[in-house]
Amino acid sequence: MAELSLSRSKRIINATLTRGKALGLNPLSVVVLDSGGHVKAFERQDGASPGRFAIAQAKAYGVVMLGMPGSAQMTRAEAQPYFIVTANAALDGKMIPVPGGVLIQNESGHTLGALGVTGDTSDNDLLAAIAGIEAVGLIAIG
Repeated sequence: MAELSLSRSKRIINATLTRGKALGLNPLSVVVLDSGGHVKAFERQDGASPGRFAIAQAKAYGVVMLGMPGSAQMTRAEAQPYFIVTANAALDGKMIPVPGGVLIQNESGHTLGALGVTGDTSDNDLLAAIAGIEAVGLIAIG
């Protein structure tokens, strides 16, 4: 089974933060989870509020547990709120269904984990996340 290495996870985070800086975004917090939803790596930029870890983790956790990016979860929440409410209950309230949670896949389409980014608008978080994943040669499903 394919896995994300710690080294590659850190490179994803670095590339995400670099993109956020280039876009002039607010300070970001970025977490990489493995395919089981466990934290592989995390960084919080200076100036980011301490609660951002929980938000980044929840964005990524819902993505990896449902196999559905945060943007798709948000669309689903608007169309079928009962699904997202019950899914969140099943996951002990550990998901935030908005953009900024992105599936990380390899070129064969296998899910390796998820990236959660928070700190700016959800749409800007998503832009930085996609750039971070693609910078290391992986596929971002956002």
